[in-house]
Amino acid sequence: MQKHEKPATVRARTPSALLALVAVITGSVGTFTPSAWAAEVNIYSSRHYDVDQTLYDKFTAETGIKINLLQGKSNALVERLKREGRNSPADILIAVDAGNLGRAQAAGLFQPVRSKVLETAIPARFRESGGHWFGLTMRARVIMYHKGRVKPSELSTYEALTDAKWKGRILIRSSNNIYNQSLVASLIAANGFDKTEAWAKRLVANMARRPKGGDRDQIRAVGAGEGDIAIANTYYLGRLVASKRPRDRKLTAKIGVFFPNQKGRGTHVNISGAGVTRYARNKAGAIKLLEFLVGPEAQKVFAEANFEYPVNPKAAQSAIVASWGAFKADSLNVAVLSQHNGEAVRLMDRAGWR
Repeated sequence: MQKHEKPATVRARTPSALLALVAVITGSVGTFTPSAWAAEVNIYSSRHYDVDQTLYDKFTAETGIKINLLQGKSNALVERLKREGRNSPADILIAVDAGNLGRAQAAGLFQPVRSKVLETAIPARFRESGGHWFGLTMRARVIMYHKGRVKPSELSTYEALTDAKWKGRILIRSSNNIYNQSLVASLIAANGFDKTEAWAKRLVANMARRPKGGDRDQIRAVGAGEGDIAIANTYYLGRLVASKRPRDRKLTAKIGVFFPNQKGRGTHVNISGAGVTRYARNKAGAIKLLEFLVGPEAQKVFAEANFEYPVNPKAAQSAIVASWGAFKADSLNVAVLSQHNGEAVRLMDRAGWR
């Protein structure tokens, strides 16, 4: 179900980063001395936000440890790490969604880490129990509705979206999207495979159009009247609210946020997260960076710049996110989402979710 992904895009921030990548290609990794590796941390990341580089620069200023960044899509980076094996320069792999982190773990790309700082800052449900990966930010996948056409009192749960009253009114992106796969995985964990497959078939029947575009496209389509409700991650709405495009800011005035399943298990949440790679040359520096990123100050920067929820409960939310109100989150450990990913993909295919 995964689309073919383009090769990872390289962003070599320093000459040493470029040399490291060249070394992988030429097989000359042995030319790097341990002291040279210890002075820098090499990151493979599928996050693509300016705020990340801001935090890396701050970390370098505080510690003197340089950060070298290579960006790409999750699947491409995982395949790259597999090919490179023990010759990989990567110290950290950062991915969006616990489903992607679980795939990387299953491929043997992480090593276990023990850190009192990480284990204290991050609630247990947002990190892998063996220390293979840790949440950095949290996202909630919610129902967004057109305020002029839907009353909040009409909404309740993800399961209730199959009601006949929503026929031709629901917007959601395709089944090859990991966010949707993890949402379905959470439903499998809660309700079982058969009930979730029946749910998916009825959801498809209620879609306003064939799935296309990303989460922001679904939100914009609700504002444009192509559907009445969308399922999307909250931070995408935050980015539209803070957009430099007046058209997007105006559109968001029409959009309401509803947190499903508040009388039951709670709203589905997921993470972006990171793990120390299996063959990391600078394990200590990698752990130090992860500890920095989950500190209250860095978590606040994540929250205010990208409208994600902090995983560290001591950090504050952005004012935009806080305006949507508090909510009960599903207590399911996000590691379970990757365990049900294969079932979710098969289920969505059988349901005709394109």
